Amino acid sequence: MSGFSFVLLRTKRDIIQCVYSEEYAKFAISDLKENMCVVISGEVIAEERSPLGYEIRIFEVEVLSEPVEEMPIVINKNNVPASISVLLDYRPITLRNAKERAIFKIQEGICAGFRKYLLSNRFTEIHTPKIVFSGAEGGANIFDIKYFDKKAYLAQSPQFYKQIMVGVFERVFEIAPVFRAEKHNTARHLNEYTSVDLEIGFLNSFYEIMEIETSMIRETFEYLKQNYEQELELLNVIVPEITEIPVIRFNDAKELISKTYNRQIVDFEDFEPEEERLLCEIIKKQTGSDFVFATHYKSSKRPFYTMDTPDNPKLTESFDLLFRGLEVTTGGQRVHDYNAQIKKMKDRNMDPEQYESYLMAHKYGLPPHGGLGLGLERFTARLLELPNVRYATLFPRDIDRLEP
Repeated sequence: MSGFSFVLLRTKRDIIQCVYSEEYAKFAISDLKENMCVVISGEVIAEERSPLGYEIRIFEVEVLSEPVEEMPIVINKNNVPASISVLLDYRPITLRNAKERAIFKIQEGICAGFRKYLLSNRFTEIHTPKIVFSGAEGGANIFDIKYFDKKAYLAQSPQFYKQIMVGVFERVFEIAPVFRAEKHNTARHLNEYTSVDLEIGFLNSFYEIMEIETSMIRETFEYLKQNYEQELELLNVIVPEITEIPVIRFNDAKELISKTYNRQIVDFEDFEPEEERLLCEIIKKQTGSDFVFATHYKSSKRPFYTMDTPDNPKLTESFDLLFRGLEVTTGGQRVHDYNAQIKKMKDRNMDPEQYESYLMAHKYGLPPHGGLGLGLERFTARLLELPNVRYATLFPRDIDRLEP
C-alpha cells in the first residue's frame, strides 16, 4: 500500500508482524530484501488482529547481511511446495520454514521430556564411543573404517557399553547417533539416526522395562503439551493419551493378523512392514491405543546378549514397541551370567575371546539387567504422522544422500 507495508520478521520461534510506514521509518522500504539478517528498532504496539497479539512499528533497521542470489525455493508459505528430494537438497534454507522447523522444535521437546523423566528416576546420562572394536548387533549392516593400522567399526548401538555401565551406575541412558549400513531405501530406514538408549539394573522381569518406557512416553507427552503447544498446534498434532499400552506375544500377533485379514504368514521370525501397520490397526480398534508392545520374539531373531525365556529357550525375554504402524523401540532383558553368556556365544559359533573387554563386566559380576533402544526420528515421524522418517531428520543420511 502507498507509503505503508507489512514486514514479516522471522525469529527462531515466531514470525513477528512489523509495520513499515513512511511516517515513522528512517529508511526506504526498498532497502529491505527477503532473508536479510537485520536488527530492527521500533515500538511494540498491541494489535489483536496480529497472530501474536502485537506488532512492531519499525523506526530503524540495521542490515547485518543480505542474500546475493534470489531464493531457489519458496519458504514463506504454510508449507514448502516441493518434493522430499528438493526439500532435502535445499535443507539449509527449507528448514527456515515455520512448519519445517517446528518438527525439530518438537523433537527437542521429546528429548527434553525423555531426559527429564530419566534423570528424575535415578538414571545417569552417559556418553559412549562411536568408534568400536566390534558390532553389537553383528550381521552385515555395519560400517567398517580404517583406524590407523587396525580395523574398526561405527557403532550400531551403545549396547556393550550401557551393559558395562549398569555395573557402575545401575541405571543409565544415552541419546546419541548410531550407524547401520542397511542398503534399504525406504520411508523407514536411515543409515545414521539418533537412538534413545537406556539400561536398567536389578530387574525382576523384562516387563519392568516396558513399564518404564510407558511412563517415560506418557510424561514426555505431557511435557510437550505444556511446553510446545505452539508447535503442536501449528502442525495439528494429535498427542495420544496413554494410560497403559497393550501387550501381545509375537506369535499371537502374527496369528491375529493372519486371521483378521486372511493373510498367509510368510516370515515366522519378524513382522513385515505391512503387518506392523495392520497390528496397530487392530489394536487401535480394540483398545483405542496408538501403541502396542509385541513380546517374546524368537531367539534366532534376537542378538546373542538377549536372555532366553526360562521355560522355552526358543523364545526370548524381549519386546518391540509399535507406534501408529511402525516399530520404534526394541528392548529386552540381557544375559547377565558370565557362563550363560559364554555358552550362548559358543552355541552361535562366536569366539568369546573377541569380546573379552565386554565380557569383563560379566566375569566380575553384573546384576540382572535389560534395556531398550528407541529411534528418535521414527518416534517423531509417527507422533507427527509424517509419511517418511527423513522429514523428521535434520540432514538425513541414506544410501543415496551424503549432503548437505
